[in-house]
Amino acid sequence: MKRHFVILASAALTFAACQNAPKEDYSWIKNSLDVASAQLMQTAEEIDGTGKFPRSIWTGYTMDFLCSQLERDSATFKDSLRINPAADKLGKLRLCNVYDWTSGFFPGTLWYAYELTGNDSLKTEAVKYTNQLNPVRYYGGTHDLGFMVNCSYGNARRLAPNDTIAAVMTETADNLYKRYNDSIGCIRSWDFGAWNFPVIIDNMMNLDLLFTVSKMTRDSKYKDIAVKHANTTMHNHFRPDYTCWHVVSYNDDGTVERKQTHQGKNDDSSWARGQAWAVYGYTSCFRETGDSTYLDFACHIGDMIMDKVKTDDAIPYWDYDAPVTPETPRDASAAAVTASGMLELSTMVPDGQKYFDYAEKILKSLSSPAYLAKPGENCGFILMHSTGSLPNGSEIDTPLNYADYYYMEALKRYMDLKKLTYKDLK
Repeated sequence: MKRHFVILASAALTFAACQNAPKEDYSWIKNSLDVASAQLMQTAEEIDGTGKFPRSIWTGYTMDFLCSQLERDSATFKDSLRINPAADKLGKLRLCNVYDWTSGFFPGTLWYAYELTGNDSLKTEAVKYTNQLNPVRYYGGTHDLGFMVNCSYGNARRLAPNDTIAAVMTETADNLYKRYNDSIGCIRSWDFGAWNFPVIIDNMMNLDLLFTVSKMTRDSKYKDIAVKHANTTMHNHFRPDYTCWHVVSYNDDGTVERKQTHQGKNDDSSWARGQAWAVYGYTSCFRETGDSTYLDFACHIGDMIMDKVKTDDAIPYWDYDAPVTPETPRDASAAAVTASGMLELSTMVPDGQKYFDYAEKILKSLSSPAYLAKPGENCGFILMHSTGSLPNGSEIDTPLNYADYYYMEALKRYMDLKKLTYKDLK
C-alpha cells in the first residue's frame, strides 16, 4: 500500500510540474503572420490591374562599394553591371511581368499566408494572381518554370484544387523537359552569355515541378530527368568541402567547359544563396526518391552551412567569403531558403534536432525587427535585407519576393512540426 501511495504521489508531482511549466512563447510567429497578411493585402490592392507582380525595391550602387565587397578591380566585373536605376526610381516598388523568373513567388506567398491564417481575403488574391500566370504554360524560354508555376499553381493545387491546374502544370513541365540534354545529363539554365551549356545550382529548385507532374501523370519521364540532373549536378557542382560553384558549363559531349560563381564574390567563393539552393534541393530529392545518397549529401551541405556561417543571428552575408564590415549586406533570402530546407531535413535523420534548432534560430532572427518589416512600410514586402546579385549591381540590400516566399514556407513547416495553428497563437 505504501509503495502504491508513493507511485501516486510521484505521478501527481510530475503532473503538477508539467502544469506549472511555462508555455513556450510563440508570439513572434503570431506577429510575423499578422505582418505578412497586412503587407500582402496592401501590395495586392496596390498593384491590382497592372498585370504585374512585386519583385523588390529599386536600389543603386557605387563602384567603390562594389570593389570593396568583391575585393578586386572594377575592370574584372564592370562589363556585367546593370545600369543604375534612375534617381526617381530608387526606394520605390519594382514590379516584374509574368515571364520574369520570380513571378510565381507573390502568388505562392499569398497561398501560404492564407493556409496559415485562414483569411479568405488572402485566398481571393492568391487565386487572382495565380491565374495571371496562365500564359507561362506556353513558355519555354527559361529553366525557372518550376519557381514560376510550382510555387503558384502547385500551392493552388493543394489548397484550392480544380480541373485546370493539372493541365497548366503538365504543359509547363513539358517545356522544362525540352530543355534537358541527354548527352550532358542536365537541364539547360540560361540562354544568354558566352557559356556553351550553362547549368546553375538554382536549377535544383525547379526539379520539384518535374517530381510533382511525374506523380500526377504517372509518367516517369519527368522524374527520370530530374534524377539525372541531380546526379550530374552532384558530381560536378561541388567542391570537397561541399560548397558549390554557381555555374557549371558543359561541352556538347558532357565534359565540363568551366566552373564559375557568377553572382558570388569570385569563382572560388561560396555564394550564400547557392548553398541554400543546394541543401534545399537535395533534401527534396531524397523526399521524392528515397535514395539515401541524396540525404547524405544534403546533410553534408547542411553541416557545411552551419560551420561556415559565422554571424551571430545566423543570417549570412551575401557570400560566405565576403569581407566582414558594417556595410557588408546580408541575404535574408538565403537564410529563408536554408531554414525551410533544414526544417524538412530535420525530419529525415536521427540527429535532425540540430537542423531544426538552426532553422528555428534563423526564423526567430528573420522575425525580429532587424529583418521583419513594420506594417505599411518596406513597399509591402515582409522581409528586409536580401541581396540579389551584388557583382551585377542588382538588388543589393533590398526586399526580394522569394525571401518572403521561403520565409512563409519555413513558418508553415515550423508550425507543422510544432503542431501549431493560428488559433493556438492568440
